[in-house]
Amino acid sequence: MKTLLIAVIGLLPLANSQAGEWRGYVELEGTAFFEDPAFPEQSNSDLSIAAEPEYLQEWNDGDDIFTFKAFGRIDQRDNNRTHGDLRELSWIHAADDWEVLAGVGKVFWGVTEAVHLVDIINQTDLVESFDGEEKLGQPMIDLSLIRDWGVVDLFVLPWFRERTFPSEDGRPRFAIPIDTDDPLYESSAEQHHVDFAARWSNSIDEWDIGLSYFYGTSREPRFVILPSAIDPVAGTVSETNPLYEIINQASIDLQAIYGSWLWKLEAYTRGGQGDRFSAAAGGFEYTFVGVRESAIDVGVIAEYLYDGRDDEIGSTTIAAGTPFSTSPFQNDLVLGTRITLNDMQSTELLVVGIIDLEGNGQTFSMEASRRIGNDWIVALEGNAFSNVPENTSLVSFRKDSNIRLMLTRYF
Repeated sequence: MKTLLIAVIGLLPLANSQAGEWRGYVELEGTAFFEDPAFPEQSNSDLSIAAEPEYLQEWNDGDDIFTFKAFGRIDQRDNNRTHGDLRELSWIHAADDWEVLAGVGKVFWGVTEAVHLVDIINQTDLVESFDGEEKLGQPMIDLSLIRDWGVVDLFVLPWFRERTFPSEDGRPRFAIPIDTDDPLYESSAEQHHVDFAARWSNSIDEWDIGLSYFYGTSREPRFVILPSAIDPVAGTVSETNPLYEIINQASIDLQAIYGSWLWKLEAYTRGGQGDRFSAAAGGFEYTFVGVRESAIDVGVIAEYLYDGRDDEIGSTTIAAGTPFSTSPFQNDLVLGTRITLNDMQSTELLVVGIIDLEGNGQTFSMEASRRIGNDWIVALEGNAFSNVPENTSLVSFRKDSNIRLMLTRYF
């Protein structure tokens, strides 16, 4: 990793020959919870401030680009959420039919609304958002080969990033504290294991198609409760350790636009975390354009989520000390709506509900945003959990329904 970063930083004298551009944002965030917390360390409210400055510079007639993006947050309650990360520090060189990125970067794969199953390059920054949308920067070399029959991306990922988790003061958090100081690895190389990925993507008529393969350390850990963490008298568990295993994963993502219909599918098959299993998410979004001859567009979202793993966490699993997963979406229906006012303030609203078809509860989320002037955005987010049984992976969050207000200044 050091060699890769030194090489990128070494390009700065070349980049400095032309003027660059600074941009980014500063954000004030406040969160309030509707119920008293499930754990005594937690509170009913939280305040934090975050910033993400970015520097962009081009030279060689735009064929070379240097990007720097850092992120930091100071949180009132959660020490783990008070953190910083180098999101991007990369050099991109573009030629006629190929492109290379070297350094720390972010890559997004996926098309569905509720989950992004195939998005595997970057690690999830879970302290930032429990929906998995926020990602840590990933050291990488990405060679893109641009051909008439599609684009092939070849990745070398020389350093693994561990997932971030809330502390015991954080809210929401898992019921059992996560021991992030002592993660377990299948590979003796641990974080130094070199991972590889490849992806082919193309657009054919109305279809956008992606086929991907990944071999390396799983970004999604399973968990192990060590015997030393179990009180043999009380039967309680003091902590659990994340386990990062070597996996191989093949995936597909599809998206097609037919008039007002947007059809989506993500699916993968994964080996290396116990028995091989598959997961899929698919559905559609239909948009009513110009409702009642206005500028307002209303989208209707419907998706189905499947995961071959079990979402029950029982005492047998804990007592055995065997790896277990916390994936909650095994057989779920997603229903939602997206409302876009198409006004000068770019006002938008997204409401989504996820219903477990096996009776294991429902989750609801809301995102609304509106621009104020040229530089400010005010956003409101809400999350609610309902009818969550005791033996499922979502039980830790049953009292964590909340609303979050964010005021962001862009520069």
